[in-house]
Amino acid sequence: MLRQGFLLARSRLTADDRRETEAALAARALELPELARARTVAAYVSVGSEPGTRALLDALHTRGVRVLLPALMADNDLDWGAYDGQGSLVRIQHRGKMALLEPAGERLGPDAVLSADAVLLPGLAVDARGMRLGRGGGSYDRVLARLERAGADPALVVLLHDSEVVDRVPEEPHDRPVHAVITPSGVRRFR
Repeated sequence: MLRQGFLLARSRLTADDRRETEAALAARALELPELARARTVAAYVSVGSEPGTRALLDALHTRGVRVLLPALMADNDLDWGAYDGQGSLVRIQHRGKMALLEPAGERLGPDAVLSADAVLLPGLAVDARGMRLGRGGGSYDRVLARLERAGADPALVVLLHDSEVVDRVPEEPHDRPVHAVITPSGVRRFR
């Protein structure tokens, strides 16, 4: 029910609200030192009512940052491919799920994320401890577990609306905190 509440609030945003949020998030994210010095960033293409990522993806790509984007596999794990601009995306309809924009080029394997200096994670909310509430599919829980097993320590950042930073979200044993959340009004760090 908590997830449904956040999704309902997002669905009420106007197109103007979404454009303003996307621009503000990109501007704040580009000022973040972890992204400013990153050579490789694992990110995602926002879908539906998610806070927009396209402006940020393009800005990172223009800066010469290697941007990795996920490709959903049948088991809900994520493969990765390089982002080479808007023309490098294809719409993939996954059975029983929403259509996603994914990289059109070569698949680099699930371990490609290990090369990232920063990982942008989708979410519905983050709490005061840095715990992230995702959509419940477990794809990014697998990414975080893969990073931990490999001893990789990229900056973990979530892009959200201001109202999605809350006191507490439910936590499961496999959940891992993020390092920062970016909202249109600012950056909040954890750890």
